[in-house]
Amino acid sequence: MFAAVEDIESAILKLSPQELGKLAEWVLDLDEQNWDKQIERDAAAGKLDSLAREALAELESDESRML
Repeated sequence: MFAAVEDIESAILKLSPQELGKLAEWVLDLDEQNWDKQIERDAAAGKLDSLAREALAELESDESRML
């Protein structure tokens, strides 16, 4: 059904530099999509509310600084 991690690693080692670059780009994109979904879930669950309140309080009290 699914290949073992060792099989996948072996196949990756056989890729050309161009193919490896394409795979790396795909993996990074997938990771970013998963990160975005996790942030959305956390925000919907209220897990980021305290951070947002803290950031707004710092902004209002001039304790923040421009990056």
